[in-house]
Amino acid sequence: MWAPAGLLLRAAVLSATLLAAAEADGAANDVLNIFSPRSESDYFHNAFQERQEQVAPRGVGGEQQQQQEFVLTGAGPGGSGLTRAPPRAAPSKVALDSVTLRADGSAGAWSVVSENSGVSAMHMVVMRHGKAIMFDTSTTGRSLVRLPAGGCRPDPRSKRPGAMDCWAHAVEFDYNTGAHRSLKIVTDTWCSSGAFDGDGNLVQTGGYFEGEKAVRYLSACANCDWKEFPKSFAEGRWYGTQHVLPDGRFIMIGGRRAFSYEFANPKATPLRLLRETTDDVENNLYPFVNLLPDGTLFLFVNDRSVVFDYRTGQVVRELPILPGGARNYPASAMSALLPLDLRRGASLSAEVIICGGATKNAFKLGENNTFPPALRDCARINPSKPGARWALDQMPVGRVMGDMLILPTGDLLMLNGAARGCSGWGFGRQPVLSPVMYSPRQPRGKRFRALAATAVPRMYHSTSTLLPDATVLVAGSNTNTAYNFSGVDFPTEVRVERFTPPYLAASRPSIDAASVPGDGMRYGSRFTFRFTTPPGQQGVVGQGDVKVTMYAPPFTTHGYSMNQRLLILPVSTFAVQGQGRHTVTVDAPPKPELAPPGYYMVFVVAKGVPSKAAWVKIHK
Repeated sequence: MWAPAGLLLRAAVLSATLLAAAEADGAANDVLNIFSPRSESDYFHNAFQERQEQVAPRGVGGEQQQQQEFVLTGAGPGGSGLTRAPPRAAPSKVALDSVTLRADGSAGAWSVVSENSGVSAMHMVVMRHGKAIMFDTSTTGRSLVRLPAGGCRPDPRSKRPGAMDCWAHAVEFDYNTGAHRSLKIVTDTWCSSGAFDGDGNLVQTGGYFEGEKAVRYLSACANCDWKEFPKSFAEGRWYGTQHVLPDGRFIMIGGRRAFSYEFANPKATPLRLLRETTDDVENNLYPFVNLLPDGTLFLFVNDRSVVFDYRTGQVVRELPILPGGARNYPASAMSALLPLDLRRGASLSAEVIICGGATKNAFKLGENNTFPPALRDCARINPSKPGARWALDQMPVGRVMGDMLILPTGDLLMLNGAARGCSGWGFGRQPVLSPVMYSPRQPRGKRFRALAATAVPRMYHSTSTLLPDATVLVAGSNTNTAYNFSGVDFPTEVRVERFTPPYLAASRPSIDAASVPGDGMRYGSRFTFRFTTPPGQQGVVGQGDVKVTMYAPPFTTHGYSMNQRLLILPVSTFAVQGQGRHTVTVDAPPKPELAPPGYYMVFVVAKGVPSKAAWVKIHK
């Protein structure tokens, strides 16, 4: 199960000490206190800048009191309950110390979708009914949008009996208009996880305190709200990873003090890799998980990775250590499964990429207000290849806490984050304002391209997501223990931006929605629809100029987009029907190990320019 060479490499004195301490009886033997629960104040360390502040939201005396403390906009019957965002102070010297890269040629553009999203988007996902879901945590206290009258939630962490929390911690956000609707979350979603089921419902898991064993459901409809099941796991899943499996189930892996995996039975199964990769600041939270074409899972934690068969509970293959530092929270690198090109047939390969991160001691240094440079390396590996090794490249600038999104073209977009420090309240410096495009098909040395910079620093707790129109929604950033808009280096961010990648500088193709089969796509079958190209491309676009891609929308939090994957489908027939009209037939993925059941965004990419997506359900 475990390679002897790998065990020898990991037989360091510290690792042995930690493992022995974890398994010994009694707290006195827990040398570094990393295997036992921490107090809540432990997670707020270094966030108060030597000021004494609350470590948990205070109980509030009711909705009437809160209405008197804030000026509301549209808060009457039928109103939004949105409060005015406090004015932003002039940036501090720390905030002005940012990184902007020189962009060459067409570099894309930024625009502001909304000045006030109501909540700071610690977690974000886009759903098939044209809305994004953004939410943070009740731990940060009051947001900028209140719940409807009579809809307050009991505050289980207040010492005052009957205390209520009347502020929304989640919103449904219309990314086309900027409108929003408050959603009611009852259990704490701090640092939780999520994925979509086969019907396009958001299944959201874990969190903090009363939310650590919760499962929450949210359907895609105009008036849907959360349904919660607070005792669904055997172990608490805080900073854990959720991944969808070929049969539509979900597996939960890891979390703070949860060295195990489970399927919401509830029954937890130990996973030795998680315990072995825990160090004195953990560095193994939010594990990177990817479903491989043979149905096994690629697991990466800290600096180690394995191929894991969840069906047997066995490690199939242990992969080489990725040197240089740590990659998971709080070191917080970016990672994705590179596009699966099904046109390659039997020679299909699945590569994983991991970029950036931090030195293993970055969190410890941050406690002393020292912020080391983030890692610059970008590493790729084919986990299923015998003798696989990491292939290294260098980004234009080091990045930690960044987001990595797969674009419809198959290129990757890296954005948000910082050039120094690591994740955690107050532990990052030098925001990186420039996105970087990564083209995996280009030769090494020519894969990176700097794009247009934003003016909004996006640090800890920022998020991004690909939209159906092939632009990118960017939100969040809260490096503080509450909603702070002044007197801090990086104020809580409620502005929402849209980034338009440079591929939309040209006229784009358009899918004929009426031609998309209403019963979706079936495994192993053919899928036919029509699309048009703009007048300037009439008679020019041929089969070799076209590719059809399908994208699984991810759940993004803490720099990791869970369940993100893009497939390039084989084109079996292509017909030009005059006046820029075309019919294309593609082969659907043959099995759910390649594309788990659910709704995907399907794009046509003509001469490198993507269409707007059609939402298509794949099923048996």
